[in-house]
Amino acid sequence: MAMTVHSLPDPSQIDAQQRTRAGRLRMLLVVAACAAPVLASYFSFYVLNLRGDAYGDLIVPTVDVPPALKLTNLQGQPVLPESLKGQWLLTLVQDSSCDASCEKRLFAQRQLREMLGKERDKVDKLLLLPDDAPLRPELAAALAQGVPVTVLRAPREELQAWLKPAQGHALQEHFFLIDPMGRWMLRWPVAPDPSKLKRDLDRLIRANGSWDKPGR
Repeated sequence: MAMTVHSLPDPSQIDAQQRTRAGRLRMLLVVAACAAPVLASYFSFYVLNLRGDAYGDLIVPTVDVPPALKLTNLQGQPVLPESLKGQWLLTLVQDSSCDASCEKRLFAQRQLREMLGKERDKVDKLLLLPDDAPLRPELAAALAQGVPVTVLRAPREELQAWLKPAQGHALQEHFFLIDPMGRWMLRWPVAPDPSKLKRDLDRLIRANGSWDKPGR
């Protein structure tokens, strides 16, 4: 009768495999922890009967900020798209010339944030300019008052590929909401009712109150 002798497992290999498995588990836990807050907000909107009551149009699926989006500040310095992450962004797209309707929207943007009261620091104001024209000095001064508006420039065609207006309308007519992971998730109607828009913001902030801290 023939006998086969098998070698015993190498203890060092077993330890290495266990360390690899433990490392992968830790990585998955970190990813889950980072994603949980925003997943909670989507759960609130899409599952807990908030979706049907939302005033704005929920974007399904959400649209990530393009990683190659060419952003610059007003001084022409490049800004990474990653910088848009970490905070809820109440967003407008307006031309640099900013006519009377634009100024009205910027005023509404400021008031909407202030209406959030003690929760207002969880929402930033973002203005995206799709052209290179200079801002009027008085407009630039107004945007810098109080809590400044984050003003960035980006090519018009790139913004149009990311954010979409409702059919028959233009980007400039809407308020958009970008979530803390840089995903476009809400678009409000043209000439929105401020109280109804605020209600959407209130619900999002309330649903994420356990983790959502002020500031980016």
